Amino acid sequence: MLVQSCVRAARPTGSVARQALRYASKRNASTSSSSSAEKSSWTSSILTGAGAAAVAGGSMAWYSQLYNNPLHAMTPAEEGLHPQAYPWEHQKLSKTYDHAALRRGFQVYREVCASCHSLFRIPYRSLVGVLMTTDEAKALAEENEYEGELDNEGEPTTRPGKLSDYLPSPYKNDEAARAANNGALPPDLSLMVKARHGGCDYIFNLLTGYPEDPPAGAVVQSGLNFNPYFPGTGIAMARVLYDGLVEYDDETPATTAQMAKDVTEFLNWAAEPEFDQRKKMGWKILSVTAILFGMSVWLKRYKWAPIKTRKIVYNRPVTNHTPRFTVDKTKKD
Repeated sequence: MLVQSCVRAARPTGSVARQALRYASKRNASTSSSSSAEKSSWTSSILTGAGAAAVAGGSMAWYSQLYNNPLHAMTPAEEGLHPQAYPWEHQKLSKTYDHAALRRGFQVYREVCASCHSLFRIPYRSLVGVLMTTDEAKALAEENEYEGELDNEGEPTTRPGKLSDYLPSPYKNDEAARAANNGALPPDLSLMVKARHGGCDYIFNLLTGYPEDPPAGAVVQSGLNFNPYFPGTGIAMARVLYDGLVEYDDETPATTAQMAKDVTEFLNWAAEPEFDQRKKMGWKILSVTAILFGMSVWLKRYKWAPIKTRKIVYNRPVTNHTPRFTVDKTKKD
C-alpha cells in the first residue's frame, strides 16, 4: 500500500517535469530559429549593399571610360607648347588684385596694346576706385569723342566721353582692322584671359615667348611670327614688349617680364572686375556657414543626447506558475 501511494504521488510531479522540459525545448527552438532568421537577414542586407555598391562602381567606371576621355580639337603639335604656371598673387585664397600692378598694366595697354586691340566691354566708370579717381576717369573719358544726339538738321553730332561710355576701339569696324593688319583681325581683350586655355599663364608666356630666331626645323609662313605657345606656332602679332618701352609713373623698372606681368593682371581684372567682391563675399559666406554649422551640431547634440544616451532595460515580470493537479485520496484496501 505504501508503495502504491508513493507511485500515485510521483505521477503528478513527473507530468510537471515533462511539461517544463517540453516548454524549455520549445523556447530554445524558438530562440534558435529567431537568431538564425536575424543572422540570415543581416547577411542578406550586407550582400544587397555590396551588390549595389559594385553595380554603382561598375557604372561609374563604364561611364568614365566612355565619356571622361578629353577631346582635343588639335594635336599637341598644333596646340602649341603648354604654358608654364606662375604663382599669381590674386589666385591665392586670401589675396586680392595688386592694384599697383593693375595701374601699370592699364598704362601698358594704353601705350602699347590699344593701338590694335579693343576693350569694348569695359566702361570708364569701372576704372573708378580701382585704377584711378573719379576726376581722373572723367578726364580720360573726355579725351575721346562719341556720337551724340542729332542736331536740328538731322546730322549726327559728337560729344566728349562720359563715365558711362566704354573704352573706344582703335578701328571703326572689323574690315578696317583687317585692312590695317594684313588680313588678321586683332581680337578684343575684354575676356581674353577667360577665352584662352591657361588664362594668365598663357598670356604671360605668349608675350614673353618670342625667340630671337625660330628654332631649326620650324616652318613659319610668310607674314607670321614664331611663338611656341601659340596654336600652330605661327602668330600674326609680332613681339611688342621690349625693355624700357614704357616709363612707369611709380618708377618700377619696365622690363619685358614686368610689363607682361602687369598687363596680364590688368587683362585678368578686365575679364573679372568683380573678382575681389566675389572673394570677399565668399569669405563672409564661409564664416556664416561655419557658425551655423557649429550651432546646428550643438542643437543636434542638445536634442538627441538624452535620447541616444538613455538606457532601456526590460525587466521581465516575475510570475509564479503553480501547476494544478488533483491527488487521488481514495484508499484501497
